[in-house]
Order: sequence, then C-alpha cells, then structure tokens
Amino acid sequence: MEFVKQKIPDVLVIEPTVHGDSRGYFTETFRQDLFEKALGYKVNFVQDNESKSPKGVLRGLHFQLPPHAQSKLVRVIEGVVLDVAVDIRVGSKTFGKYVASELSGDNKRQMFIPRGFAHGFIVLSDTATFAYKVDNYYSPECDRGLAFDDEQLNIDWQLLTNELLLSDKDKRQPSLKELPECFNIEQSYYSLL
Repeated sequence: MEFVKQKIPDVLVIEPTVHGDSRGYFTETFRQDLFEKALGYKVNFVQDNESKSPKGVLRGLHFQLPPHAQSKLVRVIEGVVLDVAVDIRVGSKTFGKYVASELSGDNKRQMFIPRGFAHGFIVLSDTATFAYKVDNYYSPECDRGLAFDDEQLNIDWQLLTNELLLSDKDKRQPSLKELPECFNIEQSYYSLL
C-alpha cells in the first residue's frame, strides 16, 4: 500500500498492492496502522456508505461544518469516477484549489479527503459503485455544499454540461465567494499522533 501526497499535501491517493492469479485477486483496502502513519494523526472511521449511479451522475460538492465535519476515505468497487476534493479552509495556502483523481474498480485507488474539504465525484463509466468511510455521522443541520460549476474553481468534470445528472440540491449550491460558512484552518485538523 503506497500513500501518495497530492498537489494539496493533506489529500492522499492510496495505491494498493494487488495480488492476482487465475482465481482472481486479493488486496487490503484499509489498514489503520499504515493509514495513521501516513497521515500523522489518528482517524476513527465510524460509518461505511455505498452508492450506485449511472454515467453522468455528479454528486457534490458536499461537506459538513464543525462539530460534525467529516473526513472521507473513498474508493470505487466497479466502474470509473473522477473524484474531486476542494480546499475550503480559510487561511490555507491552497484555499479554493482542488485535487482530482480517477478512481476505478480496476485501478483500486482510494482517495483520502480530510476535514475542511468539499468533496464530489462524477461517474464516467456506464455505472459505478462508490464506497466510502467517514469519521463522523451525517448531520442535516451541518450539511453544506459548493457549486460544482464555480468558475473560480474551473473543475474539468470530463463530460459536457448537458450530460450531467444532478440532484436539485446540487444544482443550487453557492459559489466559493458566496459560501456563508467555511472552515477556519484550525478546525480541520486532528490531534497529532
């Protein structure tokens, strides 16, 4: 398992070791000790979630405010998605910047999105099954979003706008400039190991 820092170093892409033969494959998808060593702080995942979506579904960009902020460890079981994490930590050197990575059932990559980031993904294959761990429970009163098409972010979602399938909620999210509430950079960190 290799932990690869991205252009925003707090976001990690995890490259698994896959052991395959004529019977199929085996891979570890999570190991607490290696994960925390790579991060430098403790994370306690409390819930696993899964979704299945057809091509063009764009979910995001979502986040939760403190005290219910969430870190996510995401992966694709089948299919292909473009996964995106946007830094919304006021005071961060990378505020308003994003990291994108293609995750698929074939490459078995995972992405870790820490607290203080908005997260979203778009399905690029016919369908995709997306799975993720979170370190805090869902809180409707702390649930927020960011516009997927914010011109300041300029995210290339790899599909044409008329090919996107969005929820009504995601069609109405504010731009980064319009966000009424953001993270203070100190709110996003955990206790160091």
